[in-house]
Amino acid sequence: MKTKQFIVGLTLSAMLGGGVAVGSYKLLENDAAASASSQEKEEFPTVRYTSSMRSSNAVVPEGLNFVKAAEVSTPAVVHVMTEYSVRSSQRYSGSPMDPFLREFFGDGFGERVPRGPQLGSGSGVVIASNGYIVTNNHVIDKADKIEVVFDDKRKFEATVVGTDPTTDIALLKINADKLPAIRYGNSDDLRVGEWVLAVGNPMNLTSTVTAGIVSAKGRNIDILRTSQRNANQRGDMSIESFIQTDAAVNPGNSGGALVNLNGDLVGINTAIASQTGTFAGYSFAVPSSIVSKVVDDLLKYGEVQRALLGASIQEIDAAFAKEKGLKTLSGVYIAGVEEKSGAKEAGIEAGDVITAINGVAVSKSSQLLEQVARYRPGDKVKVAYLRDGKEKTTNVTLKSLENSTTLTKRSVAKTITYEGATFTPVTKQEMSKLGIDGGAKITGIKDSQFRETGMKDGFIITRIDKYPVNEPKDIEKYLKDTSGGVIYIEGVYPDGLKAYYPIGKG
Repeated sequence: MKTKQFIVGLTLSAMLGGGVAVGSYKLLENDAAASASSQEKEEFPTVRYTSSMRSSNAVVPEGLNFVKAAEVSTPAVVHVMTEYSVRSSQRYSGSPMDPFLREFFGDGFGERVPRGPQLGSGSGVVIASNGYIVTNNHVIDKADKIEVVFDDKRKFEATVVGTDPTTDIALLKINADKLPAIRYGNSDDLRVGEWVLAVGNPMNLTSTVTAGIVSAKGRNIDILRTSQRNANQRGDMSIESFIQTDAAVNPGNSGGALVNLNGDLVGINTAIASQTGTFAGYSFAVPSSIVSKVVDDLLKYGEVQRALLGASIQEIDAAFAKEKGLKTLSGVYIAGVEEKSGAKEAGIEAGDVITAINGVAVSKSSQLLEQVARYRPGDKVKVAYLRDGKEKTTNVTLKSLENSTTLTKRSVAKTITYEGATFTPVTKQEMSKLGIDGGAKITGIKDSQFRETGMKDGFIITRIDKYPVNEPKDIEKYLKDTSGGVIYIEGVYPDGLKAYYPIGKG
């Protein structure tokens, strides 16, 4: 078997055990099943994102009761409903200024007009009584509008606090308090064979609970890296160390809770292995140890602080161990070390085999990535490794992608309401995807003067006349300072469509 190399947090390329070469995978979004291309498609299942449930074949021992866990967790799991703009190929028309403005702003403006919305759904988990909700990034990615519905039928509009596509975790916020919130459990304490419950909203069947056992931990299925590459984003920073269970999970469960028998959150349900798009025996959840760290980072810094060893690593199997003369099959092989990285400065060399991080044994790359992902740049970890068969330890100062120990913090712009419309900040993910430096996203257009122009919810304003709009407060600043005549608003929709709109100022 030909093994693959990848750099921890820098140039990652996932490997599946047993020599199975699984093809590309696609996100299962908007309740549509993803297809997969694989050289062994008939023999091996396709890994799909989840966003529904069917009874498990597991036999429950007599006396085992799931009632407590269900009663504790169900009120804190919400139905996440999303709305997306769909556009036709019709051009805007009607303004005598159109030819001039297209020449002035470019041919990309006014190419298509919005039409009816497309709907999607998934699940989310309330983690704080003041309105913070965790879900999967793929559940809300590119959504123009997000609503959450509770088990008691209360409905709230949600805003995105932050996202991390590398772990497929997103954090939402609703304006509410005294909400039922779930308690974090420790996914590290989960044992293979332990009973767990999956709670979510499969196929729009709200508040559905199914049970199963933990089938495996630290599972790498290569779905996050593949989906990011398909979206023309970096896939080499993705962290995959899923909890695998046989709890029945189907489309609609994405973002829902995986809980232990105490009702504590131990994972966020994310993907299934299936050739049909529905549950076929295997489901995968992001461990709560990763979820809690991502959430903490988004709340404190506005973005995830990713710490890296700065070494390329490689899985070890019998053939590779024989080729390299290794005396162990457990651990992670160091194929190379980046210059100026923490690993380099700590004396780690190519040919070493890492066996533990801060006392936690790592026998495969997914476990190593999961352990490192718990820390931030500047943190020090104790690394145990083998060199020429001899046990050694060293302290590594983890660094960022830029080989820095400095933490970055995104300034948080505020949502504003102006002239009857609501404007929210543009997320870092949206800026990266659309190639913009900032803007103000209109999320509540209602019966304002902006609606009269034909502008739709989700439109991101980037310029007003010749003035750049970097955040919502710029909308009020520039429009208040303008009087008389017509001003032109320039921007882009979430799907990349550029547009302009004239607004008359009396």
